Amino acid sequence: MNVFDIYSKRQKRFMGEVPDVYQYENIPSSLRVQIVYIMNDALGDHENNKTIENFKFIHDTLCREYGKFSLIEKEFFDYENYIGDVINFIIQCNNTNHILDVVELSFRLIDTFYRQNNIKYLCKPKITPDAAIEELNFRFREHGVGYQYESGEIIRVDSQIIHTEAVKPVLLLLSDTRFKGANEEFLKAHEHYRHGRYKECLVECLKAFESTMKTICDIRGWIYQPGDSAKNLINLCLQNNLIPTYLQTQVTSLKSSLESGVPTMRNKNAGHGQGSQPLTVPQYFAAYQLHMTASTILFLLEAEKALP
Repeated sequence: MNVFDIYSKRQKRFMGEVPDVYQYENIPSSLRVQIVYIMNDALGDHENNKTIENFKFIHDTLCREYGKFSLIEKEFFDYENYIGDVINFIIQCNNTNHILDVVELSFRLIDTFYRQNNIKYLCKPKITPDAAIEELNFRFREHGVGYQYESGEIIRVDSQIIHTEAVKPVLLLLSDTRFKGANEEFLKAHEHYRHGRYKECLVECLKAFESTMKTICDIRGWIYQPGDSAKNLINLCLQNNLIPTYLQTQVTSLKSSLESGVPTMRNKNAGHGQGSQPLTVPQYFAAYQLHMTASTILFLLEAEKALP
């Protein structure tokens, strides 16, 4: 990873000038420049036709989604400098979500397409996809900007400890193709959360929770009904000793904790009609839901792995 602990950084830490709380509204100019450096290293030589083609893909995909002909305002018939347009857009754009769009799309390309040996040969990138992702996530943390690239998506991070100990391990375990449905739903929950759609976040949390239990039942051959609720699925998992007997006797409140946790919070706040007065789900409530969902899914997945 191309990161150096230079003198000025050490002085900032010594003086207590480093951010200790994440913010989400602003992408600092220095971070934007560092992102461009990482993209340039990972996407390859700017003189290479394949590299230009990949920047064109990033440019054209975003323009189509935004309903624009160019990311940068200019005359319609100007020569298209795709690399320059993408880079200048990152530097100049005032919309944080749009900057994150560029980052997510670019690093998804790096994370998938650039892992192929022929692309490495054609584009001649200076760093590997893993090194690029590692540095990107480091730079986000370094600037106190609460986003990370994980499993093909930019997700919001509220607590680095929770992210490291629960969210990241869950994403790794759910990357198993058998858990594809749960993985998609959990990532959708993060996407809704990042964009402030907190009621939708709760709905996807419950879906991911239920899909995880259904997949475990499928793997183990435990019979359930397609329309079974979270409560029924929890009972089925307990009946089949997903949680060992010696742990069931010691953690007597686990069942009620699971039953009154993810599904109840979702049911009370997002799962039913909201009546004449729209329901408002606070951000901190959705954050708690996401973290509790991650911890619960992680517990279930690890318990399944421990079964004989």
